[in-house]
Amino acid sequence: MTIRLVVAVPALAAVVALLPPALQAQAQGRGRGFGGQPPLSGRAAAPIDITGYWVALVTDDWRYRMLTPPKGNVDYLPVNPAARQAADNWDPAADQAAGEQCRAFGAAGVMRLPGRLHITWEDDETLRLDTEAGTQTRRFRFRASQSPATTEPSWQGQSTAQWVLPGGGRGRGPAGTGQLMVTTTSMRPGYIRKNGVPYSADAVLREFFLRLVDDAGQEYLSVTTMVEDPRYLAQPYVKTYQFKKEPAGSAWSPAPCSAR
Repeated sequence: MTIRLVVAVPALAAVVALLPPALQAQAQGRGRGFGGQPPLSGRAAAPIDITGYWVALVTDDWRYRMLTPPKGNVDYLPVNPAARQAADNWDPAADQAAGEQCRAFGAAGVMRLPGRLHITWEDDETLRLDTEAGTQTRRFRFRASQSPATTEPSWQGQSTAQWVLPGGGRGRGPAGTGQLMVTTTSMRPGYIRKNGVPYSADAVLREFFLRLVDDAGQEYLSVTTMVEDPRYLAQPYVKTYQFKKEPAGSAWSPAPCSAR
């Protein structure tokens, strides 16, 4: 089976983020058109469609994603000594008793958990992502004015989104090309891995959502995540997770957070 890459431009996304705001709007396909036309909404500017139901394909790190690793296990994670100490002191019973059973289901950890995603447009400027794991809801906002007035930290934090097009062109862009870049801050401290490997309130999560299609027309979603945390990580933690699109939501079965 051959999977066709629609586009892969994480490097371009990083370049776009460094541009002045006016040029960023053009690169996102949302700058003013000729004749002073208003910018497109996030929904109207979407070069790819990532809405629908998606099921996780656990093709690597199976033992760390399908099972809760043993206490103190930090294999393959770029943690510093402070993170190792925190992982060694993990106490799921204490988390449960303190009402902190969702620590592994925050934005920087929930995408690695097995289960399904349901992505919809909540309005023209907000993509909504619901997870089966922990029954969590994330909102990706394309306009700062759509963000809540409060910046109180939460499990899913505050996420801003932008479309990134090949070549940084203006307009909606060719159908089926481009990707979604999401930056999340204001997260409550949580776990990168369910066995208590921590990320702090200072962590920043960057994600790149890329649509893939194989020769038979089956759609896949590739989500590359990068967690930066000056308190617990010696370097950014980068992983890519894959999801397969399902035709309907008949298998959708949200489950509550669990500390274990």
